[in-house]
Amino acid sequence: MTTRTRTLFCDLLNLPRGKYVPSDVAAGGKVGFARGVFGTTFDRDLIPVPGAGVFDGIPDMELVLDEARHPDWQQDTDIALGTLHADGAPFGLCARGRLQATVAAWQARGLTPKVGLEMEAYVFQQGTDGVWEPYDTPGAFVYGTGPQNDPAGLMNALWATAEEVGLRIESMNGEYDNGQFELTMQFDDALAACDGAFLFKTMAREVAADMDLLLTFLPKPIPDRGGSGLHINFSFEDAQGGNVIAPDGQLSDVARGCMAGLIHHHEGLAALLAMTVNSYDRLGPASMAGYWANWADDHRLVTTRSCVTSPRSARLEHRMADCATNPYLAVTAVLQAALLGVENGYDLPAAEDLDGLENVRATRHVPSALDKALDALDADAPLRAAVGDDLCNALIFLKQDEWKRLKDKSVDEVRDFYLPFV
Repeated sequence: MTTRTRTLFCDLLNLPRGKYVPSDVAAGGKVGFARGVFGTTFDRDLIPVPGAGVFDGIPDMELVLDEARHPDWQQDTDIALGTLHADGAPFGLCARGRLQATVAAWQARGLTPKVGLEMEAYVFQQGTDGVWEPYDTPGAFVYGTGPQNDPAGLMNALWATAEEVGLRIESMNGEYDNGQFELTMQFDDALAACDGAFLFKTMAREVAADMDLLLTFLPKPIPDRGGSGLHINFSFEDAQGGNVIAPDGQLSDVARGCMAGLIHHHEGLAALLAMTVNSYDRLGPASMAGYWANWADDHRLVTTRSCVTSPRSARLEHRMADCATNPYLAVTAVLQAALLGVENGYDLPAAEDLDGLENVRATRHVPSALDKALDALDADAPLRAAVGDDLCNALIFLKQDEWKRLKDKSVDEVRDFYLPFV
């Protein structure tokens, strides 16, 4: 019997903020929070993030709840998601609200975004000294399944729990390195896909904690192993239900415009898709991450990969993001950059035709560190306006503070700062 409701929203640090309330209170449709939570850092300093009301008495905001409820993996509890409002209007720092506006902008063109998210994560276990250390999986291998890859059975527990609460998994498997896993969600409408990813990530970390394990979406938690990304796959459905990416087996004008927009705004996108200091340890040349401003068909060494083998399942895949990023914000950024390309008619460069490991034709790439990525976003006025100036201004302020705190720290100190939260 459900006796309480867990109200949740995802903030700009990608934390699942919320409250437990009696279910009859949640039925009222609104739950209040202090706006100043958006000015709170990982280490609980309160800083004057624009829009957080830190110098205005830290006023209230309201989480306006969806009517639908999601099953919780905790006993006698359900989950309510919603969109934040302040002063009687959608709150500008709410990434979920910005995604809803982004979907509406595409739908005004007669197209509905469909999204599939591929998440990657590492598992850690505690050593005898209590320190978190990499999951002991000496027999693990790429595309591995079963106990050699996961001796504690964490993936089995995640799959069973996801099925129980209705989270739609596409696949699970061992990723490139020991103790690393790929967790892929099924294609869905953009908002439903991000809700599913947000809930899955929250569930996965909590189920792991119950098993005395730590599942982390940090992009590069182990310096000598591969990075973990968030691959954003997307397509568009027209009014007749058709996929417009490659209806005749060739990239459509819409698809080409989307890729042109993603390449045009490549540097500014980095701050929205790779928003930790640790993110830039993952993003480098000769990697299967989104470093270069380029594209190609069925090529995993480019940032934007097109897949047009089947007109029905054709899609674009953007490979820069990592799961330390709020999924609503990541998808908003990709879809808005894509829309800018369609609306402004940006030129699409020729497809990358070199291997991407030792040879590449692209000359532009992501900034070298978080502070430079924030500068690039600040300079990209069209992208900031499309994503939301209020949100981008808040993010830049918040993450500039984070950069200053961590810029002189060692790799291990940076990892340990993020590990409890990401």
